[in-house]
Amino acid sequence: MTGGNDATEFPMRAGTPDETNPDESAPDAMNGDARLPEFFGAAWEKVAGFHELLTDQGVLRGLIGPREVSRLWERHLLNSAAAVPFLPETGMIVDLGSGAGLPGIVVAAMRPEAHVVLLEPMERRTDWLSEVVDRLGLANAEVRRARAQEALDLQADSVTTRAVAALEKLYGWAMPLIRPGGTLVALKGARAAEEIENGRRAARRAQVGTVEMHEVTTLDGVEPTRVVVAVHEGRKSVRKA
Repeated sequence: MTGGNDATEFPMRAGTPDETNPDESAPDAMNGDARLPEFFGAAWEKVAGFHELLTDQGVLRGLIGPREVSRLWERHLLNSAAAVPFLPETGMIVDLGSGAGLPGIVVAAMRPEAHVVLLEPMERRTDWLSEVVDRLGLANAEVRRARAQEALDLQADSVTTRAVAALEKLYGWAMPLIRPGGTLVALKGARAAEEIENGRRAARRAQVGTVEMHEVTTLDGVEPTRVVVAVHEGRKSVRKA
């Protein structure tokens, strides 16, 4: 991945071109897997359409690296879907630093009754997201070009993130966008537990209550996804005597 984990520009969400493996034509290894339509259910048509768009345009537009084309289902779309069980079925969900639309587009497809805001500061990525939303007919998705600190009018029920920043920094960006009692649902890698530990002080500053890590298996044979769920506690009211 490229780009620093700062509040000015979120890094790309699914990797950047890898010059050591220029083969962009390799098909996705899970194409044709009969379990996929059953797993995604009513969202299948839209998620499959998103896969097709990423396969066709992702590398060309610098959204994914060439190696990722052959593992979009396993490493990106199923990985994104692992967040969905922790998200509300209705209300507002903000995908912070949406990038290529992972997990935001998948979330919008799988949570059709929720209002999903794809928050992204870079114009070329918001252009892409707007095209995807239009092509897939995701009427519940809204693309917004802004940094986290420029979108404080949002008070989401949940905020999702993937490959944006370590939790220590992420709490400060995400929690102001979440209503008290709402959740940050962050897709994380192998260092998730370490990030939770290192971010304890930042969590207290950001008024985070409980923080839990879940290992989610989507399909047999697919590597489990680590999902960190942090509750925005909000300011505790002081009761006068």
